[in-house]
Amino acid sequence: MYACITCVSEIQTKPKIKVLQDWSFFPSYSYMDNIINSSHPESQRINTSLSSNNNIITEKKRIMIVDDELDIANLYKLSLERDGFLVDIFNDPLLALSRYKAGAYDLLLLDINMPRMNGFKLYHEILSHHSNDHVKVCFITAFEEYNNQFKELFPALEEADCFIRKPIALKALSEKVKSRLQ
Repeated sequence: MYACITCVSEIQTKPKIKVLQDWSFFPSYSYMDNIINSSHPESQRINTSLSSNNNIITEKKRIMIVDDELDIANLYKLSLERDGFLVDIFNDPLLALSRYKAGAYDLLLLDINMPRMNGFKLYHEILSHHSNDHVKVCFITAFEEYNNQFKELFPALEEADCFIRKPIALKALSEKVKSRLQ
């Protein structure tokens, strides 16, 4: 018991260590602002233009993907971004509808079978709210049963251009998107 008392008394008599935070280690905001605004090539804004063989500068194409399976949407996003597109994804069709802005996207990739609102209804709502927007669309599905409904709802759209069947290879997805955007 004597040893325990000694241990306690030694702990109580040792000086306490005071930790001071030294923020001088981190660069100031003005220093960081100078770096960001400098002409250093790595600090410049991202260039979203592409040069074609004709030396014509065009903006990157913007795509909105709406699929309730977030893993699939992320996979499509990564693949299409690797191929030079700018991609936004949503896994809730109502959120996608509320955030949609006319003229913001060149192509919509819409899953058909989603909870709360299917892809056909989402596209119909986008067209009804933004009638002057002529955004292109591709519907994505794993089910054959939607072919007839697609033909009834959108008779002016070509099925071959606007229908993507799951599963699809990422290279085939990119080719389909490029073909639809031309």
